[in-house]
Amino acid sequence: MMTSPTAAITGLYRYPVKGLTPEPLSRVALRVGQTLPADRRYAIENGPSGFDPEAPQWMPKTQFLMLMRNERLAGLNSRFEDATNLLTIRKDGQVVASGDLETASGRAAIETYFTGNFQSELRGPPKVLSGRDHNFSDVASKVVSIINLGSVHAIEKMLGGVAVHPLRFRGNLYVQGWPAWSELDLLGHTLAIGNARLKVVKRIKRCSATNVDPVTAERDLEIPPTLSRHLGHMDCGIYAEVIADGEIAIGDRLAMEEPKLV
Repeated sequence: MMTSPTAAITGLYRYPVKGLTPEPLSRVALRVGQTLPADRRYAIENGPSGFDPEAPQWMPKTQFLMLMRNERLAGLNSRFEDATNLLTIRKDGQVVASGDLETASGRAAIETYFTGNFQSELRGPPKVLSGRDHNFSDVASKVVSIINLGSVHAIEKMLGGVAVHPLRFRGNLYVQGWPAWSELDLLGHTLAIGNARLKVVKRIKRCSATNVDPVTAERDLEIPPTLSRHLGHMDCGIYAEVIADGEIAIGDRLAMEEPKLV
């Protein structure tokens, strides 16, 4: 049996390289215990981190180039091709780097670009990292992030009517229809999307990456402090683990699944 709140998926995104461009999807297959396919599959190491691709372990985002500290990343437009593992980076419409991220030469081509153009922000040689099935998420478990657009609109009101681009929150699923902040009460609940099931496991504490406009690459807002002043916390969005396979798509409905009676 299903009950409210219900919502509709209005946006689906993955982020093949941590800190780089979100890629929109129209539909995607969710698999138990996995992220969206290729989500945060790669990261760009900012100086030696000790990451071992043969025995990958979670590391904090401060080990990598990321928007919290490197807002200029938002000025790059990148696209990843699953079939060829080719990453292409454009700036101002021009290709500035491309390479197969599963080959040494391809990774070197990307690393050369960041060496030459992000020197003042580097703590050491930049290195493209991959750990096979590892994901460079902000949390150690494999999760899907869900952003409630109702909460994003509430933040706009907190900021005096300033428009807040939803991609500041770098979510996987964007949903419309939930009341503002109601997603924060879903911890421990199961969400149903067609055959797929996702268990909500954590609220997302926002960092200063949300202060960066994903279009202009300008650090122009103060979202975490605003949340703290108005709500007493800096949470916006939820993490969920996939517990049943299923394909989801733009327009699909989400509903909270009632626990089965025993």
